[in-house]
Order: sequence, then C-alpha cells, then structure tokens
Amino acid sequence: MERRKFLKGAALGAAASTTLAAPSLAQSRTEMVIVSTWGRDFPGLGTSAQRLAARIEQLSDGAIAVQYFAAGERVGAFDVFDEVASGNSQAYVAADYYWVGKHPGFAYFTAVPFGMTMVEWNAWIKFAGGQELWDEISGEFGLKAFTCGGTGTQAGGWFNKEIESPEDFKGLKMRIPGLGGNVLSKLGASTVSLPGGQIYENLVSGSIDATEWVGPYNDYFMKFYEAAKYYYTGGMHEPGGGLAFGMNKSWFEARTDWEKAIIEAACMEENAAQFEEAMALNGQYMNKLVDEQGVQVRAFNDDIWDAFGEAAEEVFAETRDHSALATKIDDQFQASLRNIGGTMAKFEGTFVNQRNRVLGLI
Repeated sequence: MERRKFLKGAALGAAASTTLAAPSLAQSRTEMVIVSTWGRDFPGLGTSAQRLAARIEQLSDGAIAVQYFAAGERVGAFDVFDEVASGNSQAYVAADYYWVGKHPGFAYFTAVPFGMTMVEWNAWIKFAGGQELWDEISGEFGLKAFTCGGTGTQAGGWFNKEIESPEDFKGLKMRIPGLGGNVLSKLGASTVSLPGGQIYENLVSGSIDATEWVGPYNDYFMKFYEAAKYYYTGGMHEPGGGLAFGMNKSWFEARTDWEKAIIEAACMEENAAQFEEAMALNGQYMNKLVDEQGVQVRAFNDDIWDAFGEAAEEVFAETRDHSALATKIDDQFQASLRNIGGTMAKFEGTFVNQRNRVLGLI
C-alpha cells in the first residue's frame, strides 16, 4: 500500500516537474528588435516603451532577448511601421493613428474625435470586439498589435494666441495628427503630422503656430511654453490616446504559446502602468507649468466644441467612404461607444460630476 502511494506520488511529481520545466526546456533564445516612435529616455512615452522592452526580457528570464531602439536610432520615428511590416525588426511601439495614410481605420486604435476615453477604449478592445477589428486591419499589412499604453484624455494643445471662436482656427498652422487633424482642417487650419522630436524646433521657429502633444506630465519636458503660453485643457481629438505594440505577424505566429503569453502579459501590464503614471503625475506637472513657467490655462468654449462636432461628422462620413473595412470599424466603434460610454455616463459620470460639484474641484 505504501509502495503504491509512493509510486503514484512519484508519478504525479514527475508529471508536474515536466509541465513546469517544459517552457524553459523547449525554448531556444529568441531575438526581438523593437523600434519606437519616441525619443530615448523621454519621460512618459519614451520611458514607458523602454520599460516594456525590459519587461518582456525579464518575464521570459532572458529567453526573449530584446534590443530596443528609440526614434532615429535604427529608423526614423515614422518609419517603424514599414520596418516591422517588412520583417527587418520584430515590433514597434507607436500610436497607430500615425498610419491613417495607409488606412484611416487605424485612427480608431489610438483615438478619434469625440471618441472613447481610456477606460472605455480598453473595455472595447478587450471585451467588445475591438481587438478582433484591430487584428483584421493590422493583418492586411502583415502586422499583429496589442495595446501597450495610454495617456488619458489629452490636452487641447499649445497656442501662441487665445482661441476664442471657431474662426480663430482659420489659417492656423498646427501639428495635430489623425482624424483630429482632419477636423481642424475643416475649420480652416493648416495641419501637419510631425514626430515628437521635431515639434519644438518647428514651434520655436514659427513654422507652426500651435501643437498638441499629450498632457501636463509629458508636455512639461517638451518646453513648448517657450513659444506658446496658452495651454488648452481636454481636447476633442484624443479622449483616450491608446498606444500600440505592433509586431510582424509572421514572426509572432511562429512563437510558442509561452512566448506569446509573455509578450501579451508585458503589454497588458504596461498598458495599465503608463495610464496610471500619467494620472498620478499630471496634476503635479500642471502646477509646475503654471507656477514656474507662467503658462496660461484655457478651455475651449461651447461654440468651438459645437464647431468641432459638426466638422467631426464630416470627417467620419469621409472615413466611412474609404472602404468596407473602414465602415465596419466605425459602425462597431460607434455602437460600442454608445453602449459603454452611455452606461458610464449614468454611473461614473453622475458620480464624478456630483463629487466635483460638492468638493469644489472645478
């Protein structure tokens, strides 16, 4: 009897040992090159991407050997898409709305005007069909993407003059990518999409009059206040600001289930961490902008918001006209926005509005 128990226990132990050891025994060292649209050591966006790269190697105990290249170190910031799609590198960290020139549907996987906040967007991506649509559009270009970060509702932007009416956008030269840029073009602005590393020099030289970037924590280090003192709070263009970890699809599909799980787990961890870091630090850096640099904080008035809304309707119609896939993405996104956002408005929205009123936060 004791012998049978021993043999049974030994067999179970051997099976457990084999199961636990299998990943490390089965793995050979996998090389992974990650390229980024963000500058090296740039607080917020850059440090988040570097943290993610290090985390993938750490979680895999070195089985996935990661080389990380910031913008310009291997390829230019806006060249990372083609670099990874071609297989020259294995992954990029970027905002996928940079690729609207390839397909306007990519905008929905960063942010669109009057779209989802970060919490709403994550719910859509993970549990309401967003990831499947992302897989479909990315797959057309030989890519596979996971969300890997978010910055929250972004600032309306930095301006060298006050914006008091929709007419003030006419003739304004502004750096603003994605469908948000298309909205401002409808109002008469001249918009451009520039990598982060080129914005400051263009703003200081006068090549552009205004720019959007992220929020107080990230923006503080860009020193835009040296050329534009008016800082507008929450804009229509990026209510969420989700980021992408885009991989070469063939390379990813060739990975073991264990490697895939490691990469996805690291992305999901950093997706939460970057957003939470921004939420924790934005207030501190907003105060620094005002108290140390004399930045004047403003908010767009209702007339401007109404003009944004009318222009956004035109932009969405044009986006849908692009292709059946663009229509499919917009249909599903808008339906999910009304479902997820409408419910949040009744609960989180009601609470936040009343809390802020009672505590005098706004």
